[in-house]
Formats: sequence, structure tokens, C-alpha cells
Amino acid sequence: MGEQLVSSVVTVLVAIVGLAIIATLVSKNANTAGILTAGGRSFSGALTAAEGPVLGGFGMNVAGTNSFSGFMQ
Repeated sequence: MGEQLVSSVVTVLVAIVGLAIIATLVSKNANTAGILTAGGRSFSGALTAAEGPVLGGFGMNVAGTNSFSGFMQ
């Protein structure tokens, strides 16, 4: 019974958040391009943070060197 209750609550919360997102994107006053850009930047930042430990802290720079230690090993 407990799992079914949690599942139902999560379903309702996801539906409310989804409706809020749709309402925000289609509103006449919405800055849809700005919202999508901000979402993309947030995802990019999260991805960079997740890759940081693997790529040496700050990722790869254009020259192909590891920006944390100086050279790729």
C-alpha cells in the first residue's frame, strides 16, 4: 500500500510540474527562447561538473591539453 501511495503522489507532482512547464512556454508573456537557453546552460553546467573528475577538474581545452595538469597522459 505504501509503494502505491508514493507512486501516486509522484505521478501527481510530475503532472503538476509538466503543466507548469507547458504553461510557461506557451504564455504570451513567456521568453521561450530565454527559458530554453537557460535550461541548456544548466544542463551543460551539470554535465561539465559530472565530467570534471574524469577530465582533470575543468575538462579539455582547445589545445588538447588537460587544463588541470597541463598535459594529457
